[in-house]
Amino acid sequence: MDNKIQLHQKELCNKLWTMANALRGNMEAYEFKNYILGMIFYYYLSDRTENYMMNLLKDDDIDYETAWKDEEYKDAVIEESLRDLGFVIEPQFLFKNFVRMVENRSFDIEFLQKAINSLMESTIGNESQQDFEGLFSDMQLDSTKLGYTVKDRSAVMAKIIAALDEINFSFEDTKIDVLGNAYEYLIGQFAATAGKKAGEFYTPSGPAELLCRLACLGLTDVKAAADPTCGSGSLLLRLKNYANVRLYYGQELTSTTYNLARMNMILRGIPYNNFTIFNGDTLEHDYFDTAKETKYRVQVANPPYSAKWSADAKFMEDSRFNQYGKLAPKSKADFAFVQHMVYHMDEDGRVVVLLPHGVLFRGGSEEVIRKYLIEKMNVLDAVIGLPTNLFFGTGIPVCVLVLRKNRESNTNNILFIDASKEFEAGKNQNILRETDIDRIVGTYVDRVDVEKYAHVATMEEIEENGFNLNIPRYVDTFEKEPEIDLAEVAAEIRKLQKEIKELDSQLKPYFDELGLDFPFSEEV
Repeated sequence: MDNKIQLHQKELCNKLWTMANALRGNMEAYEFKNYILGMIFYYYLSDRTENYMMNLLKDDDIDYETAWKDEEYKDAVIEESLRDLGFVIEPQFLFKNFVRMVENRSFDIEFLQKAINSLMESTIGNESQQDFEGLFSDMQLDSTKLGYTVKDRSAVMAKIIAALDEINFSFEDTKIDVLGNAYEYLIGQFAATAGKKAGEFYTPSGPAELLCRLACLGLTDVKAAADPTCGSGSLLLRLKNYANVRLYYGQELTSTTYNLARMNMILRGIPYNNFTIFNGDTLEHDYFDTAKETKYRVQVANPPYSAKWSADAKFMEDSRFNQYGKLAPKSKADFAFVQHMVYHMDEDGRVVVLLPHGVLFRGGSEEVIRKYLIEKMNVLDAVIGLPTNLFFGTGIPVCVLVLRKNRESNTNNILFIDASKEFEAGKNQNILRETDIDRIVGTYVDRVDVEKYAHVATMEEIEENGFNLNIPRYVDTFEKEPEIDLAEVAAEIRKLQKEIKELDSQLKPYFDELGLDFPFSEEV
């Protein structure tokens, strides 16, 4: 059965990516993702509506289209749909009707826009309004990138609708989240073609899995989890593979990516009232402080590396930063993100964050913050070095910081792991394999020294090193060069010299016969 599931999933993903490439024409894949992902999302909402209405009306022996024409039924289904789904798609705007219109060549892109407008308007004034507001704003149906005329633009969207209809998203033998996995796959594929832009919205699966496994160790139920730089939400959503996360919180600066994150949440079956994604700069505006839950058991993040921020003096009065005595430098906000996450830890909170190696050893204000986290707060639990070239858009090696509010019996040490040499070399990008992740997580759990791989450093060692956390100071990975036998090398040289002399003596008569100067010295 597992093979059957995987085969179906692989076939589906390949079809989707082939379709996306065939339909985007001259448009950049990074831009086209807004249209293809937007339509997959609409397909999902429509499918959910059909299934919901079928169950809701089955005892009344009436279908959705008929119920909509009856005022009493119509009011009831709208009320129920808003309460349970958070939106309403009218029968005429169901995806299956788009397909019929495409088949009889009557589809018009303006009808699609009308359908989207209707869906969005249904959420206004409802509890779900914030989660749906502006969701389709990046799918600009009047853009000339789709075509210069309404007819041209309609033709492109009609092809997407027809292609999606041809793909079998159902898989009756299992409850596999087929559409959700396909959506995630496409986000990853678009990221792979987006260069530096990819880092804005996607963390590759290897590092993402590592972060989530470390964050959820020992947990089965998590009331609230958060990601302050959540991108498309993929990292945050992966947590549910390891623990029952009840509430999700995220913040994302880029509007397009913010929309992607909310779509991803809904598509992965997270009820609209179980997630809150904010749009804005996490460091400048801490929207988490306005949320229903402001402290979190689990936080994961892959912030933009060494990003610039204002480091305004006003932040010396901000509860996230004021106790450290220094702010992260304007040119490197890495520690500002860490401080933000530490502030939002609950009484047993854990933070797992990806950062550039510079945070481990840079001086100035970063040294002051690093020392405070270790010496005063004692929240730094582990430092893990990862291989180079794991991420889209950057080849730099990064490290994982694991921070915990309650360090139990480990308060007098910090674990260092050098996992930089264990990976699978890829064509464009290196891959952190499951075996590599298993070893890192196993070593973190065991917390013992492993030659050339891990070291449990005492606080005395950390202090002796001036709170410099550069991994080679603690994990010696030096490989001794093999000894060279000089006598053996000299003997080999003499042997080669003799062979050269013999060859010269064989070649010289031919040069003499041709009247040519012999180009090689007879003496070697």
